[in-house]
Amino acid sequence: MNNQRDALVVLADGWLMAGWGFGAKTTAIGEVVFNTGMTGYQEVITDPSYGGQLITFTYPELGNTGINDQDYESQGPAARGVICRQVSPIASSWRQQYDLGDWLHRHGVVGIRGLDTRALVRHLREQGAMNGAISWDGTSAAELLHAVRSAPSMEGLDLTSTVSTPTPFQWNHPPEASLDPRLQPSCGANYRVVAIDFGIKRGILQRLSSHGCAVTVLPSTADYDQVMAYEPEGIFLSNGPGDPAAVHSGIALTRRLLQQERPVFGICLGCQIIALALGAQTFKLTYGHRGLNHPCGGAGRVEITSQNHGFAIDPNTLPPGVQVHRHNLNDSTVAGLELEGRPIFGIQYHPEASPGPHDADHHFNRFTAFMEKGRQCCPGSPVLSPCSPQP
Repeated sequence: MNNQRDALVVLADGWLMAGWGFGAKTTAIGEVVFNTGMTGYQEVITDPSYGGQLITFTYPELGNTGINDQDYESQGPAARGVICRQVSPIASSWRQQYDLGDWLHRHGVVGIRGLDTRALVRHLREQGAMNGAISWDGTSAAELLHAVRSAPSMEGLDLTSTVSTPTPFQWNHPPEASLDPRLQPSCGANYRVVAIDFGIKRGILQRLSSHGCAVTVLPSTADYDQVMAYEPEGIFLSNGPGDPAAVHSGIALTRRLLQQERPVFGICLGCQIIALALGAQTFKLTYGHRGLNHPCGGAGRVEITSQNHGFAIDPNTLPPGVQVHRHNLNDSTVAGLELEGRPIFGIQYHPEASPGPHDADHHFNRFTAFMEKGRQCCPGSPVLSPCSPQP
């Protein structure tokens, strides 16, 4: 092993740490954030919501289960870089197909190991998430600091176009059977759902499919007429990266969608876009919510949730008729909202991620129940036959 530390982390406030590089021998600049999950590093690195970011993992070891072709949340890594305490020299999972370092190298993503990640995370908690750089190509600390300070802030950035599909597609992958009987796939109702892709995770598409939805995915730039051309029974607004207030086209589209009677369901960024379309405001959290064990609750119920977002909805700006039905129990931020008397709701966390418990999966049931109620009200609506191919 090389005993000479050959890679650097530099933050915008001048914080400097040295370690050993792995993955691609390059430099990456982005917002430095941290994730507290103890598992799922492949899902985290490939989650499009991490676009534009460098992820610090609080769990001390990565790579011990390798990488496989089944656990992707997108086509490949979405994060720009990986920061960790150590990388396991051996991957022991029977599902492993690739080594973490080799996989990152193949996709051009730089990583750094050998850091005191506890110190780094404490610094980010106290000072807030900020721009930084990971470098393993010999760039000097002074050059890195200048580049980091010249990079745009996450506030005001619309990154959805960098991760959204360029063309519409239908989700044709059958859901995988779960060991939990509550999550067994359904081959029945085939509710016609249009999903707006601001950075959608494959896990969400799988759960929608498992709950009987035939999903057509449209780009983040889709307009109202394009959505309605598919005659959807329900509309889904996905997660995604960046500042929600900067997603102007998505907010404008949602404002029109909220004027019709079809169910609308938003997750994470999609929830924030619903709030923004209603006239509310969002704000940047100091260090965000990123992990697998965030408690959220309301009306006597608590759910253990998976989260990944750096912005939150300002509850004081929500208009009359909007009810906050879930709060994050760590800091009381808005974790779920709904329009009273309307089939429109959003949640700030990720029910598809199922971080051990399946506490939040019922939100998909609620979405399909709204669509089923719409069918009962409009029996003449065209319905796909059970288990038929998607249109």
